[in-house]
Amino acid sequence: MQGHYWTLRPFVRHLCQPDTPPPSRHFRAPLHDPVAGDIELTGRLHEHGSKDLVLVVHGLGGSFSSNYAIAMAEACAAAGVDCLRICLRGADRRGADVYHAGLITDLEAVFAAPDLDRYESVRLIGYSMGGHVSLRYASSDPDPRLACVATVCAPLDLEAGIQEIDRPRRALYRRNVLRGLKEIYAAVVEQGGPQPAPLSQVKALVKIEDWDEVVVAKRFGFADARDYWRTQSAGPRLGELKVPTLSLVTRHDPMVVFHTLEPFLDANPHVERIVLERGGHVGFPPDTDLGLRPARGGTNVSSQLLGWMQRQG
Repeated sequence: MQGHYWTLRPFVRHLCQPDTPPPSRHFRAPLHDPVAGDIELTGRLHEHGSKDLVLVVHGLGGSFSSNYAIAMAEACAAAGVDCLRICLRGADRRGADVYHAGLITDLEAVFAAPDLDRYESVRLIGYSMGGHVSLRYASSDPDPRLACVATVCAPLDLEAGIQEIDRPRRALYRRNVLRGLKEIYAAVVEQGGPQPAPLSQVKALVKIEDWDEVVVAKRFGFADARDYWRTQSAGPRLGELKVPTLSLVTRHDPMVVFHTLEPFLDANPHVERIVLERGGHVGFPPDTDLGLRPARGGTNVSSQLLGWMQRQG
């Protein structure tokens, strides 16, 4: 039960009393998609005068306003490190398009944005599905400034992960993820973006597999959901990682189930892993010790992850 508690506690607290992020300014990155046309990715850039940048990628159905993204921005502010919280396409609810777990073109566009020209190194951290996208990017042909990747509760096997979250006992989490995805899709329909299915059909979806079949596969040209999962999963590509990589997972994560991660983590010395006995999905007790020296100005999980990222490259 503690996995459920530490998953829900920070989420509910943020709903009731949203965290206030450090001062930031609007960030834009242009992108041209062959189907959606010209897209503008958005984000919030926290500037503290550093030459290094921490780039934060949110999870499925989330955004740059998710509590964990703000927590990392706070850790960066305390350490005097610049931080960019981005929204993958559509996650800002402006109707640009939808995204998927293997879509790395958004990160390519962010790295190419003029606002990032001045940075000498970029340290990438992704939460949940954002961690999966980050791993896919880092195992492709990443920008030479990419110094490292840290992931928090990231899936590695999309098919196994979807089968687990679609089980009846995970209905609470599944409904919340689908709520965010349906908000994104409704905005796409309102703005006249790519629409692989009628809005009424999408609103009626009850499983993540349904979303992947009806929306993702049709929108991005996969044969079906299983073709998407097989071709885009990050697990089989971990051996292609080109930078230091840290994977933080919890044994009792109710959303990204641990047994779906073990085969890949056990087989890949390229990835430094930390497995916690306490904690949930991207939520941890305040006294969590990762065994990592924290960055200046903090002691929590975000500061410890930042400390690890600062020591790479």
